Amino acid sequence: MKSRLQYTWLNIVRGALIYSAGDTIAALLLQEFSWGRLLGMVCIGATLYAFEIPNYFAWIDRKTVTFSGYKRTLAKTGWAIAYFNPIWIFRHLVCIKLFSGNLDQIDGSLFQIAIWSFLANIPISFIANYLIQNKVHLSWRFLASAIFSALMAIYYALSETIF
Repeated sequence: MKSRLQYTWLNIVRGALIYSAGDTIAALLLQEFSWGRLLGMVCIGATLYAFEIPNYFAWIDRKTVTFSGYKRTLAKTGWAIAYFNPIWIFRHLVCIKLFSGNLDQIDGSLFQIAIWSFLANIPISFIANYLIQNKVHLSWRFLASAIFSALMAIYYALSETIF
């Protein structure tokens, strides 16, 4: 089954606005706001996230099309959780440091924070990804995931303080 890659203007705008909004809230809470960070998160949301997430979600649908019932539900949820793994969280934290001009703070401790953040978040992530993958139509999943991720961006940014 061949499919076209998805990268739409609507997702570009959604990614730019929603991801940067979540991170800006986190930055304001931590008193770490900077225009560079805001513009960087706008760019990441509009490019990397707006491209890879909708395409990954479409891949999940293609991968699980032959499954049914609980097997399909769990597979879709599991694949979504696997995507937003500690490496994804680490990459997000590295982007925050880069855009904030804090290159000296990029080290192995960020990966440890990403691991603990991921593990602590599994129950919430399971429920959210179950709903997104199994109750939201594919055309709306990026928006739903972006909103959830914006909330999680607040959590990820605060996780440096928590963990």
